[in-house]
Amino acid sequence: MRRRDFIRLLGVGAALPLATRAQQAMPIIGLLSSASSRDYAPMIAGFRKSLGEAGFVEGQNVKIEYVWGDEQYDRLPALAADLVRHQVSVIVAATTPAALALKPATTTIPIVFAIGGDLVRTELVDSLNRPGGNLTGAAHINVETAPKRLELMHELMPNVKIAGLLANPTSPLAKSVVAAVQAAASSLG
Repeated sequence: MRRRDFIRLLGVGAALPLATRAQQAMPIIGLLSSASSRDYAPMIAGFRKSLGEAGFVEGQNVKIEYVWGDEQYDRLPALAADLVRHQVSVIVAATTPAALALKPATTTIPIVFAIGGDLVRTELVDSLNRPGGNLTGAAHINVETAPKRLELMHELMPNVKIAGLLANPTSPLAKSVVAAVQAAASSLG
């Protein structure tokens, strides 16, 4: 699935719960990300476009509150609580750390996420078949695909003996990704 198609789908998914909260004059979508706004500019453009295609135009019939963590994960719980206090209609969690901060912040506001990890392992959902709770979305399964990317790199460049892996050590997925890649590297010999 292409990124644009995914963002479009995410926009439509975020818009659907808005119809159930018609009592608000203008529904509010909260968007929380652990990244910075400049990192997400193309995705936000796609998000707005998808909302428009679903009949929601920012500033006309829907308001969007963007909240950026700027890679300061320790701020995310307070930012999540602030969105909940603003009584937004739905919250979009743009990153795994944002979704993890939002889960304990509310059990009633729908949370739609697009993340890079295993939903069950990160405890965002109970199971893939029956997620439970107020969270829904899609995962890119980065932890599971990282070893495969290393294997592909090894096939393309078999003479390379040293490879580096960049990971944010404060990310909730970092330890899992590093462990998975290290295991794959030791099996390549």
